[in-house]
Amino acid sequence: MNTISLALKLHPNDNVAIARASISRGTVVTEFGNIVVRTDVPAAHKIALAHVNAGEPVLRYGQIIGFATQTIEPGDYVHTHNLEMATFERDYAFGEDAKIASPATSPVTFQGFVRADGRVATRNYIGVVSTVNCSATVTKMVVEHFSRNGVLDAYPNVDGVVPITHSFGCCIEHNGEGVNQLRRTLGGFIKHANFAGVVVIGLGCEANQMGALFMAQGIETGKLIAPVVIQDVGGTRNAADAAIAAVESMLPVANECRREPVSAKHLTVALQCGGSDGYSGITANPALGVAVDMLVAQGGTAILSETPEIYGAEHLLTRRAATHEVGQGIVDLIKWWESYADREKGSIDNNPTPGNKAGGLTTILEKSLGAVAKSGSSALMGVYRYAEPITARGLVFMDAPGYDPMGATGQIASGANLVAFTTGRGSCFGAKPAPSIKLATNTKMYTRMKDDMDINCGDVMDGDATLETKGKEIFDMLIRVASGEKSKSEALGVGNEETVPWMIGAQM
Repeated sequence: MNTISLALKLHPNDNVAIARASISRGTVVTEFGNIVVRTDVPAAHKIALAHVNAGEPVLRYGQIIGFATQTIEPGDYVHTHNLEMATFERDYAFGEDAKIASPATSPVTFQGFVRADGRVATRNYIGVVSTVNCSATVTKMVVEHFSRNGVLDAYPNVDGVVPITHSFGCCIEHNGEGVNQLRRTLGGFIKHANFAGVVVIGLGCEANQMGALFMAQGIETGKLIAPVVIQDVGGTRNAADAAIAAVESMLPVANECRREPVSAKHLTVALQCGGSDGYSGITANPALGVAVDMLVAQGGTAILSETPEIYGAEHLLTRRAATHEVGQGIVDLIKWWESYADREKGSIDNNPTPGNKAGGLTTILEKSLGAVAKSGSSALMGVYRYAEPITARGLVFMDAPGYDPMGATGQIASGANLVAFTTGRGSCFGAKPAPSIKLATNTKMYTRMKDDMDINCGDVMDGDATLETKGKEIFDMLIRVASGEKSKSEALGVGNEETVPWMIGAQM
């Protein structure tokens, strides 16, 4: 019988521990009273530390992650075969733990592009935006022209020409909730600080009419905002040529932009996770939370999102709400998603993917508790609709589904100029126009996918780093990437296909 300490108990009240590495049946875990492991337990999965009767809660992080479906004995492997989600009362206690961050004593700056309206960009792109999927090919033709012809070599201060395409824009209610949300999303991209100029390409007969989009979003055409309608200019080739000419006219203006030192308060970071595992809530997510607290202390903004992935942990956010209205905003979103899932004959607990479960996460409650750790500890200052412009500073929440490209699309449309993305299974996500850095939860995956990962947070679990030192490392990288250093996804060219607006309402 092997005797080894391989498990981690995250809170004194927990009745499960997390396997640091795979543990074989018969191994004695000495940290918690010589518990004999009764069956093989994979790395990042759960071992029972106490007797739990069927129907009783299982605790991780000191919080309920589900309820036993059968008797669980010390040393048992705890997962989908003996643990399930069930509803339970949560104490929302609006604002009870709200902590307004004290300003940092040492101001931090980054090298950003200051726009004429005072907003600050982390990249200096020209955007080519489709109003409808029917114009996506023309949009890509325009971008490919500038990618292959070396035209941009003469404009060293321009980071590139970026396509914003999507699968929607027609056969929807012309003035309904769906088209309004799509317009809000596309408007957020068209007006994004990281675009020095934008060409908007429509087909001409789509539901999402160019004029209606511009009017709804307060967009005015001009030297740096150019509309091109395929049917009006004579078809695909003519539209591509017109858009190319429009981009060419914008490039000299965009190239005049120069980076200059600006306060870190101008950073708005989208917080994302994808392919989460049992380590996410122990390493990368809380380390990112440390970085978020540092950013908020500098006067910056962080956007937490993906409402189904705070489900069961929303009370941790309502307790941090700066006002009753903010706390109620979180509760209202949770109720909407419960109603939506019921109406669609779904279950929010179906959110954890096969990859999440293979990585040790059993229920949405467990996944959500880890996901909320990305938000740090400061007060929640606002709650926003999907793709709604963020006006508050500090930590805020934006409504979105749990699909990370869809959530990130909304966050960027809301004004995020950076994305911080944690992953345990190994996401290859990248974004444009806001660069994304990826944070690995475990060393094994980081080593296997080094070309995709920017920072290894697995060394927290390995004992070679603390959450505080790793959080500082993340914050420092955010500053460097904001100043122009390329993230791994940027170096790979990822981001041209990852714009995924959240479409709601009837598709007809």
